[in-house]
Amino acid sequence: MIYRPEIDGLRAVAVLPVILFHAGIGLFEGGFVGVDVFFVISGYLITSILIEDIVRGRFSLLRFYERRARRILPALFFVVACTIPFAILWMLPTQLRDYAQSLMAVSLFSSNFLFWMESGYFEAGADLKPLLHTWSLAIEEQFYVIFPVLLFALWKLGRRAVIWILAMIAVVSLGLAEWGWRDHPAANFFLAPGRVWELLAGSFCAFALHRRTLPGNDVAAALGLLAIGVAVFLFDDTTPFPSLYTLLPVIGVLLIILFGQQGTRVAALLSMKPIVGIGLISYSAYLWHQPMFAFARIRSLTEPSLALMLGLAVLSLILAAFSWRFVEQPFRAGPKTRLKTQSGVFAISIAGLVLIAGIGAWGHINKGLPDRFPAHARAVLTMNTDQIARTCHFDERLPWVVPKPACFHTVPNATDTVLLLGDSHVAAISNPVVAALNASGRNVYVGSYGGCIPLPEMERVHKSTAHKCAEFVGAILTYAEEIGIDTLVLVARFPAYLHGTRFSNGEGGVEHGIRMDVRDLTGASHEGQLDLLRSKLEDLAARFNLVLVEPIPEAGWSVPELIAKRMYFEGSDDQSLSTPYAAYAARTNALLSMFSALDAGSENITIAPVHTRFCNFLTSRCTNADGKNILYLDDDHLSPAGAALIAPDIVDAVASLPSH
Repeated sequence: MIYRPEIDGLRAVAVLPVILFHAGIGLFEGGFVGVDVFFVISGYLITSILIEDIVRGRFSLLRFYERRARRILPALFFVVACTIPFAILWMLPTQLRDYAQSLMAVSLFSSNFLFWMESGYFEAGADLKPLLHTWSLAIEEQFYVIFPVLLFALWKLGRRAVIWILAMIAVVSLGLAEWGWRDHPAANFFLAPGRVWELLAGSFCAFALHRRTLPGNDVAAALGLLAIGVAVFLFDDTTPFPSLYTLLPVIGVLLIILFGQQGTRVAALLSMKPIVGIGLISYSAYLWHQPMFAFARIRSLTEPSLALMLGLAVLSLILAAFSWRFVEQPFRAGPKTRLKTQSGVFAISIAGLVLIAGIGAWGHINKGLPDRFPAHARAVLTMNTDQIARTCHFDERLPWVVPKPACFHTVPNATDTVLLLGDSHVAAISNPVVAALNASGRNVYVGSYGGCIPLPEMERVHKSTAHKCAEFVGAILTYAEEIGIDTLVLVARFPAYLHGTRFSNGEGGVEHGIRMDVRDLTGASHEGQLDLLRSKLEDLAARFNLVLVEPIPEAGWSVPELIAKRMYFEGSDDQSLSTPYAAYAARTNALLSMFSALDAGSENITIAPVHTRFCNFLTSRCTNADGKNILYLDDDHLSPAGAALIAPDIVDAVASLPSH
C-alpha cells in the first residue's frame, strides 16, 4: 500500500477538533465529528490492507489481529497504566468505582456498552470519565472481529457482489442511525450498529482505489475539507448523531481520500510537516487528552480555567509525541520491533488485558476504596441523588403509570386533594412535602417525570421520542380532573426550560449537559418562550387552582461532592457553601415577574416563595449548605433537609387558595 502523507494530515484534522471539543472550547462544539473522520480513515486503511492480502492469497486472520494488537495495545496499556495512580489519589469513591468498571470494559473492548448503560456522551458527568473516549476503540475492535472474516467469505462471490452486499449493510446501518437518534439516542451514539456504515464508507474508498488512482480534483477535495469544517464549527450537542447529519463529515472524508491525492492543493496543505506530525501521533494524542481533562476537572474544586485546559491540550500532544516514539514505534511490525514473534505479541497482549481487568475488578469489589477519605467526608458523600424518591418518578427508561396506587397518599377526613406535579425536583422534595400536606388534612397524589416541564402539550426539544413528557402530563391532568382534584402544585426547573441553558453560578460552578429548550406541540404562536409559559399556566388555571413554587436556586456545582473534596484535598471541616444571589436573580427575574403578574391577576393562582429560605438579600448569597445541614443532593436537587425547609411554604400557599 502506497504511503499517502495527506492521510496522516487528515488524522490531524480528526484529532485536533476532538481535543479542543473535550477541552470545552466553545468554537469547536462539533469537534466530536473527529471520531467519525477516524472511523472512515480506519475503514479505508484496514480494508485496503485486507483486499491486498486476499488478492495476493496471503490473508491470515492471526496476522491481521497481530497487526491490530501491535497498533492499538502498547499505547493503550501505557496510558491506562498512567491513569491508575491519579484515579486512586483524586477520584471520589463512586467515581473510582465507575472508573474501575471502565478498566474492566476496556480490557474486553466493550467500553461502549458500559458508557451507553451509564449515561449519554453529552450528559452531565461524562467529562469526568477518564476513559470515556475508549468507546470508539471498542467500536473499531468489534467491527474488526467480524469484518475480515465476512470480507474473506464474501470474496468468493466476486468483487461486485461483495460491494453490493457491503453497500446494503451500510444502508441498513445508516437507517438504524437515523431511526436510533429519535428513540434510543445513547445506544445509537455508543453502539456499533449505527456506526458500521461510517467504517464501510472508508471501505468503499479502498475498493475504488485498489490498484488504481483517481485523478486529483482540487475542487472536490476542498469541498471535502469544507464539509468537515462545517460539521466541526456548526454541529453541537443538540445535533442528532449519528444520523443523516453525519453524512456531511463522512462525505467530506471520502472526497479527500478519493480526490485529494498528491499534486492537489489540499494534499499539499495536509502534507505539511507539522500537520503530518500531529497525524502520526494522533492515536496517542487521542488516548492522552481525555484522561488529562477528566482528572483536571476531578481535582479542581471548581470548573478549570480555559488557560489550564488549553495548556493540557498542548501537553497531550507533547505526551503523544513521547508515547509514539518510545511506546508505539518499538512494537510496530518490522526488523526493529521489540516483539519478534506472533505468539509473543498475543501472550503480552492477553497478560496486559487480564492485568487491567484484574485492577478494575479489585477497585469495583472494594467499592472505590472509600476508606481513602476521612469519615466526615464519607458522611457528606452519602448525600446524593440515590436519596431521591423513585416510586412516583418516571423517565424514558421507566415507562410511566397513571394512576399508580402507591403515588396516592391519603389521610382520614381529608378536606381536599392536591396534585404535586413536576420534574425530578418533585421527586426530590416529595417525602417532606407530602408529609406536611397530609398533616394539614389533605390527600396528595404525586407525579414526577425526569426533565419534563409540567405543562400540557409541551416537550423537550433535544430529547428522544422515548421521552414521553407530554403524554405523562396529559394523562395525569386528565386523571386529576376525573377524581376531582382542585389544586396543582407545580415544581420544576422553569428557568432552565425558559432559557434552555444549564446554570453557571459565576464562581466556578458550571453545570454540564444538553440544552433544556421546550416547545409547544399545538403549534400556537407566542411572543417568545416567556409568553408561551404564561399562556400554558393561564390555561391550567382555568382547570385547577395553581400553586407556583418559585424556582429552587440552582447551585452549579455538586454541593456534597465539593464539600467532600474540600475536606479531602484541603483538610477543611467547613461544611458551609453558598452561591451569589445575583446569579439566581439574573436567571429568574423575568420568570418571577411573570409569576407575580399571574398571581395578581387571578384568585386561584398563588406563589410559594421558597427562594427566601435559601437566599439572603442582606448578604447577597444563596445557601447551599450551612454548618448543620447540606441542603442539596447535587447541583439542583434538594436534600431532605432542603425539602423540609420549603414544605411549610407550600402548605401555606395551598391553604391560601379558595375552593375551585
